[in-house]
This record gives sequence, structure tokens and C-alpha cells, in this order.
Amino acid sequence: MDWPNDIRKMHAKFGVHDWLDNSTPEDRSKLMKLRIRMLTEEYGETLNAYLQGDAEEMIDGLIDLCVIAIGTLDIAGVDAQRAWTSILNANMAKVPGVKPGRPNPLGLPDLTKPSGWVSPSHIGNHGDLERIIN
Repeated sequence: MDWPNDIRKMHAKFGVHDWLDNSTPEDRSKLMKLRIRMLTEEYGETLNAYLQGDAEEMIDGLIDLCVIAIGTLDIAGVDAQRAWTSILNANMAKVPGVKPGRPNPLGLPDLTKPSGWVSPSHIGNHGDLERIIN
């Protein structure tokens, strides 16, 4: 399973990268705003599916959120697999515990940051994101 590569292939099929190569900074900024609106819309649909007990639509919404999020990273030139690995490694370095101030009535452990824990870094993997959003 290689979601970032799947998204790149989908973007290639639909000419997204060609569009990006010929777009202006203003166009790319508008595209990023659209992507954020799309994430918000899909989140709302997913929440609505949950509230209605509609498993089919909830699955669709959750996957659509992943597709849009990974696609947004691809559009911005961010290496999504590298970012994923960085976050996964940082999370795996956490330890089970309880977060004060956030009750957990289920009894499942929270991921807590042990002494010396280092947050994930995406330095060198911002792609064009800073230029697009500023």
C-alpha cells in the first residue's frame, strides 16, 4: 500500500502536475484554499455520517479526507511518505500514560511524551507549501 504514490498517479492522470507547472503563485494559493475547503466539507460529511450511523458514508468520508490531505501534500511538493515516517517515529517514541486535563473515560492509555522526547521535524520537506500559503 503506497497512498502517496497512488495519489501522484491520480494527479498525473488528471493533469494536476501539468496545471501546477503552468500556474501562477496566485492560482496555487487559490488551489490551497480550495483544498482546505474540501477538507472541511469532507469532515462535515464524515461527522454527519457518524451522527446518522451510516457506516458506508463514514468510510467514504474518512478515505476522502485521506485522499485530499495526501493530495494536498503532493500538490505542494511535500514528500508525504517522509512526513508520515517522521510523525510515526515520533509517536512510537511516546509511552502509554494519562494526559492530565483530558479525561479518558475509556481507560485506554494516552500517548504521552517521555522526558527527552523529540517532536517530528519536517525541515527540508516543506516543498512549496510555505510559498503557497504565504
